[in-house]
Amino acid sequence: MDPTDIARWQFAITTVYHFLFVPVSIGLSAMVAGYQTAWIRSRNPRWLRLTRFFGKLFLINFAIGVVTGIVQEFQFGMNWSDYSRFVGDVFGAPLAIEGLLAFFLESTFLGLWIFGWDRLPEKLHNACIWLVHLGTLFSAYFILAANSWMQNPVGYAYNPDTGRAEMDDFAAVLLNKVQLVTFPHVLLSAYLTAGAFVLGIGFWLLRRARTPEDQGVYRAAVRSGAVVVLVAGLGVAITGDVQGKIMTEVQPMKMAAAEALYETEQPAAFSVITIGTLDGSEETFSIKIPGLLSYLATGSTDGEVQGINDLREQYVATYGLDPGEKYYSPGDYTPMIPLTYWSFRLMIGLGVLAAVLAGWILWATRRGAVPGGRAILWAAVSLPFLPLAANSAGWIFTEVGRQPWSVFGLMTTAQSVSPTVSTGEALTSLIVLTLVYGVLAVVEVKLMLTYIRRGADPLTEQDLSPEPPGDDADKPLAFAY
Repeated sequence: MDPTDIARWQFAITTVYHFLFVPVSIGLSAMVAGYQTAWIRSRNPRWLRLTRFFGKLFLINFAIGVVTGIVQEFQFGMNWSDYSRFVGDVFGAPLAIEGLLAFFLESTFLGLWIFGWDRLPEKLHNACIWLVHLGTLFSAYFILAANSWMQNPVGYAYNPDTGRAEMDDFAAVLLNKVQLVTFPHVLLSAYLTAGAFVLGIGFWLLRRARTPEDQGVYRAAVRSGAVVVLVAGLGVAITGDVQGKIMTEVQPMKMAAAEALYETEQPAAFSVITIGTLDGSEETFSIKIPGLLSYLATGSTDGEVQGINDLREQYVATYGLDPGEKYYSPGDYTPMIPLTYWSFRLMIGLGVLAAVLAGWILWATRRGAVPGGRAILWAAVSLPFLPLAANSAGWIFTEVGRQPWSVFGLMTTAQSVSPTVSTGEALTSLIVLTLVYGVLAVVEVKLMLTYIRRGADPLTEQDLSPEPPGDDADKPLAFAY
């Protein structure tokens, strides 16, 4: 087996696994902060119970996410040294800022929030969790700026003496047109994911609740989660539409592959389903909606959308044949069409399904109702997994659709791999990391299920009337949960 293929599998497995935790952490930090703000403003105990309950789940998810994220940057040096050497002068700044600013901001104020219950003034304590959320936004922004540069390289100059891309405009990297549409799309997807997470868990606990007080707590979780899913889902659709037009402008092959559009069309029809030949070179059957693809790609129902075959010829003429790639059409800069096509549809379809189910549950729980029946229970329990799968499909589409490039137009993936890493070394790291991540998955699921089954803890008089700061200065710090 080629070390390049193993390195690809390793990066894909660890990255997709890590990104399961990222949107939950981003979105749930905002929802926990919102619940605590609602408690301070209204003094309604249900919001404090939700703050503490989902705060526990956020901390578990955040901790596992940090551990799995550390591996990502190590992989650049282990398996992708030629890539690291080429992009290091560009990637160094945003990744360093992400670590120094975003992660330190998150960890510092998360510690204050964890240990600051009954020690910090309420509003200052609440500000800590909002700053944690702000840290997650900074982290996402700088990571996405680096990824967006891979999709659309800007703000750099190539140094032929060193063979490296060197940054000459930091603002251009941070304000990359791809970045400006990707960040809100990913952020809103995270809110949608967290809303579904809260809704699904809240509904399961609502069905198990035995007291009116508990029912009120979990109904608040269900309905607030459903509202977040619907509002964020609308935002995801709008930003996704804008992102599609930018993608068509800077990476036309990705849009053509997403639609399995082999021949240039004007107007272009949107493919509901397309079946192609096994080598991915042409379609054999399709069902299409006339003019819709033109609108999605250009904003006009009669706009021209370039097809795979024409783009294939343009890329070969521009860049020459690429002898290092092994795809369905070797050497012609064409991504894996079936995977790109279906991941794009899974991303959209699962996101839409999540919004539909959230709307159904929001309607069913109106006027204090606790809906029965297995169908709605299964819908609610499955809801948290739909956005997670949609996020994963979206990132698979984003990265696979860029292939064979690691940096679009500058460096292919085959040129990026470490030249001295053997097949055995690459396979060993793949197996070890996969096993470690499997263990972490067991830990995550066990902790989550334990605390979910326990539900939101009842409040004490001290919870409702906390001691004023300073009265327990000599009291040892203790984890609040």
